[in-house]
Amino acid sequence: MREGSIVLGVSEATTPGFNLGRAALAEFVGTFFLLLGVVGSGIMAQQLTDDVGLQLLANSTATVGILVALILAFADTSGAHFNPAVTLAFLLRKDIPPHQAAAYIPAQIAGAVLGVWATHAMYDLPILQLSETMHRTGPAQWGSEVLATFGLLFVIFGGLRARPEAVPSLVAFYITGAYWFTASTSFANPAVTIARAFSDTFAGIFPSHVFAFIIAQLLGVAIAHVLLRPLLKRNASEV
Repeated sequence: MREGSIVLGVSEATTPGFNLGRAALAEFVGTFFLLLGVVGSGIMAQQLTDDVGLQLLANSTATVGILVALILAFADTSGAHFNPAVTLAFLLRKDIPPHQAAAYIPAQIAGAVLGVWATHAMYDLPILQLSETMHRTGPAQWGSEVLATFGLLFVIFGGLRARPEAVPSLVAFYITGAYWFTASTSFANPAVTIARAFSDTFAGIFPSHVFAFIIAQLLGVAIAHVLLRPLLKRNASEV
């Protein structure tokens, strides 16, 4: 879908000049920098204050900035997914073909993990770590991830239907808000979840808790796939 110069959810089947290798590289680089923003701002916040509320405020503020910048920079190249849940949602809607999703998802995961390692190097921390953050588990956390992922997809597809040019801001504002209204601080992204298991910092998640988070996120994708198409269609004849 195109509005001005912004293309979101871009597919090689419908976009002239689309190059899958370049698009997968954009997903890798974008997710790499997303994790630099998320993990790096968490480390910086911990160094500046012991107040957990201020730490979360710093973390969420950095995230809104990095998300807007990255989506605007890469929307025309790859659709700026940076998230396997988003890629899977577009695949289920048949907006992208399976081999495009198969190229995007490993690139997103690799970019996320390398982004975490680069952040550790930037702050002169041990590069290889495993998180010891133990509180990110349980039904409240999992339910938060279902809702956070559903809400993210609601914002994306609702925005694409109404105002595509606003989606970068909508996504960034939603994620920033969801940092504060969800018990899990809104991971809503399997690549980010995996990568944050490799950081024993403010943003970390204990490795054994990753699987349940990802299942919850995929459940959010499934619910969104069922509910959003009828919810967002404009007229009774639209499928």
